[in-house]
Amino acid sequence: MKVILFDLDGTLVDTAPDLAGALDHALQSQGRPPVGLDAVRHMVGDGAVALVERGLEATGGITSPTQFKAAVDAFFVYYGANLAATSRPFPGVVACLKGLRRDGYRLAVCTNKTEQFTRPLLDQLDLTRHFDAIVGGDSFPVKKPDPGHLTGTIARATAGNTASWAAMVGDSANDINAAKAAGLPSVVVSFGYTRIPPHELGADRLIDHFDELRAALNALGA
Repeated sequence: MKVILFDLDGTLVDTAPDLAGALDHALQSQGRPPVGLDAVRHMVGDGAVALVERGLEATGGITSPTQFKAAVDAFFVYYGANLAATSRPFPGVVACLKGLRRDGYRLAVCTNKTEQFTRPLLDQLDLTRHFDAIVGGDSFPVKKPDPGHLTGTIARATAGNTASWAAMVGDSANDINAAKAAGLPSVVVSFGYTRIPPHELGADRLIDHFDELRAALNALGA
């Protein structure tokens, strides 16, 4: 069994517009100015709570636990109702997933996004059917960059069997550092959400389009 793990936000799906809309709504509910799409692209990667925290810090800081909870609650309600308003798979994603499944690979989503958002988003975008496992940031006691998030996802994708080979495809330091810690090869996309330039993340391969993924995986031994 060969398993390919995919991050979600900024890797498979361009979710930044809807995340930005939810974060700006949460900030404005607390009398803060919006941060906008460009800023959000560099804040995503550690889950919704961390995103709200970064939004508040960028607009004056967190003044109290009550304020923080209210902002998180506002984000969750708004985002839950607007998961796929404008979010779409990146170009080439669907064709790539179909090809990999056709060739016998086990595919899994391994994201720090909570399951309550991950599964409905994939359902609404008709992507769920491509995956053998879907694992969120709250599925296990640990999440990326902890390697246990990746190894746990592999176990689910293989129904507890041993994978003969596996790799991580992502867009951020969390993805690449988790892969390194788990002893897995990694591919980083150039178009994702990261505070560090993609070519500086230390991935084994960098791609600019999902049409390039298969060749990159082959070069890594897939």
